[in-house]
Amino acid sequence: MIQGDLVSLYPFLYHMAEDGSWPSIKANGLLSTDRLLRLFEVPHAEREILTHERRPESVEISSPRYGTAVVRDQKPLRMSALDRCLTDMTPVQWLEMLNSRVFFWLQPKRLMGLLNAGPYRAQAQTVIVVDTASLLAVHAQSVRLSRINSGSTIYNPVPRGSDTFKTIGQYPHPPRRRAVAAANDVAELCVIGGVDDILDHVVRVERWRGQEFLEELAI
Repeated sequence: MIQGDLVSLYPFLYHMAEDGSWPSIKANGLLSTDRLLRLFEVPHAEREILTHERRPESVEISSPRYGTAVVRDQKPLRMSALDRCLTDMTPVQWLEMLNSRVFFWLQPKRLMGLLNAGPYRAQAQTVIVVDTASLLAVHAQSVRLSRINSGSTIYNPVPRGSDTFKTIGQYPHPPRRRAVAAANDVAELCVIGGVDDILDHVVRVERWRGQEFLEELAI
């Protein structure tokens, strides 16, 4: 895939964050789970659990310097199903990889699906909308693309493994003028390590509850 096509097909990226998390993200960057835990100096033993085991619920962490933050749950990731659909990795390796990246949806339909999912629709969520061209201008080398929702193993999960995430140049996207809900269209874009300078790429920050728009937050 050509980077210019990625921008033209998907001009905006969408990240769903814990409600109330924008001030911390604005100050510290949009960090991967692993980097966030290290920033907050979470003890090694606890960090190992949070990054190598499925999180059934969100976990609040705190720091005298950075305040509080929330590590999101992994409810859609069923471990028995994950074990069956992994091709060349262990579940621990897969979790470790997911926790080393920050994820964005490329299609509003997928964002709406997550906002309206059972575990999340009743609570307000923060949605960070990012300019794709701006992000890629700085972080393209750390970007990886996936055709599947890598954090979910419900609804007949497809096989996945070390070749699930591809660089922009490696991704076999079919040529077209617009994005459609096709198998080879990109489901996820992730940035290894996270986006320290997220504020430089944000278009707007919104609050949603399910499919109900609540408000736009000041950037």
